[in-house]
Amino acid sequence: MEPRLPLTPAVRRLVVVSGVLAFVGASIGDVIALSTSPVPSAPAALLPLLVAGPLTGLATLETRWSPSLSKRVAVVTAVSLALTAWSLAWPAGTIQLSVLEMFGVLFLIFRTTTHRSRPVVAAALTLPLGVVTLLLPLRISRWPEIVGVEYVMTLLVAISISIGCALRALETRREHMVRETRQAERLALARDLHDLVAHHMTGIIVQANAALTIHAIAPDKVDPILRNIVDAGTETLESTRRLVRVLREDDHAAVQQGELLAELSELVAAHSAASDDAGATARLQATAAARTACLGPEAEIAIHRLVQEALANVRRHAPGTQAVVHVDALSDQVRVSVTNTPAPHAVTGPLGGHGGYGLLGLRERIEALDGTLHAGPLPEGGWQVQAALPLTGLAAR
Repeated sequence: MEPRLPLTPAVRRLVVVSGVLAFVGASIGDVIALSTSPVPSAPAALLPLLVAGPLTGLATLETRWSPSLSKRVAVVTAVSLALTAWSLAWPAGTIQLSVLEMFGVLFLIFRTTTHRSRPVVAAALTLPLGVVTLLLPLRISRWPEIVGVEYVMTLLVAISISIGCALRALETRREHMVRETRQAERLALARDLHDLVAHHMTGIIVQANAALTIHAIAPDKVDPILRNIVDAGTETLESTRRLVRVLREDDHAAVQQGELLAELSELVAAHSAASDDAGATARLQATAAARTACLGPEAEIAIHRLVQEALANVRRHAPGTQAVVHVDALSDQVRVSVTNTPAPHAVTGPLGGHGGYGLLGLRERIEALDGTLHAGPLPEGGWQVQAALPLTGLAAR
């Protein structure tokens, strides 16, 4: 299981820079140790510094050319054990310890603990690395130093495994929450599907009864009614297919069809009324094209959920800010965005809310309608959630 924490670009750059500095610092430490120690007579005695250290450092890198983690662990384990065995058979004081090798093996222990695999496989990869790390102090010639270094290495191994297990548990919890969020969204879609089908079927039944009633007295008026029934049935079928697409994969209020802007106005007004800060307001901006566009019912429901979730996040994570809900319709799609200004003061709590699972459910719903969803910070500060949904032929009429 690879840790997939929601790190910002700045934090990612900090992690990369820190890793490079650690690699350079450990390499410098090896060079200093080599320059201040007597040069061994046999070149093989320098293998920990010249081979094992750089090899272990390269094994910690994750690139598209890197072998699998199990292969890297096998190579590092074999090389390190071979050099430790060599040091036990070599005269005392002729084998050097590599700082880069020690810290590289510790980082590999962390990687194997958090690796995306079954716990038994992760333990099988971690165990040999732990043994290798605890055997490294045997390369030292004096017994008192061996005991001290062994104690430190035992603590470092325990810390690496503990941090890895903690991240593994967090990732397991995150995946569990993702599954629960998707399941809850699918249940909501099922309720919406029921409302959608009931709405259209009611209209179809009413028009069919009307056709039966006027068939005898005004047969020329039956054809338009039948065409309306066909259109309504086709629209219902297309909408049902789009919603069922999500239901087939591994407290919502109903939205009245055709009253999307009225519903959004109520959400914006409720957001402004719920804030204790007089400057924390929200306003709705709808273009003329958006006011005249005829959206499909499933698109209206998705937009309503989007604005509802985005405004809830503004109240939770950026209180005291101003929010703007913008709705626009183009020839082939409708675009909705919710933008808020920078927060006037820092808000305690995890960045992006309690895991960001509300946006995950929205993405599930919008992508089911062949739409796109983007959420992220703005260059000048603040946050924006933006979605685009296609206008189907029936909805665009």
